[in-house]
Amino acid sequence: MSNRFENDEIRVFRISDKMFNLISLAIFFALIIIFFLAVDATGRSSIRKQQDALESAISRDIVQCYAIEGRYPPSLDYLKQHYGLVYDENTFFVDYMPIAANLYPDVTVILINK
Repeated sequence: MSNRFENDEIRVFRISDKMFNLISLAIFFALIIIFFLAVDATGRSSIRKQQDALESAISRDIVQCYAIEGRYPPSLDYLKQHYGLVYDENTFFVDYMPIAANLYPDVTVILINK
């Protein structure tokens, strides 16, 4: 006679050691991939913030030059020499087109793809 709490028909789902190792390895690689994607997204966000900061710094220096000297700067080098503009020229290309001494110049900051 069998115990009433024991049932011969109950089957327990078991994972073999080999399958457990494969699942663990897959989860590990998935976490590694997610980590690298997050780091990449953070890097892109950082570059975008640098570009925004550079655009703001150039604009501020242009307006400061106009306020002090009564004319807009004739070139980007003028801003670098007289107003301390510094940026990474390997990362950003700045197109500075002066229109006239009394008109705001056309400035474009472009990210250089590496």
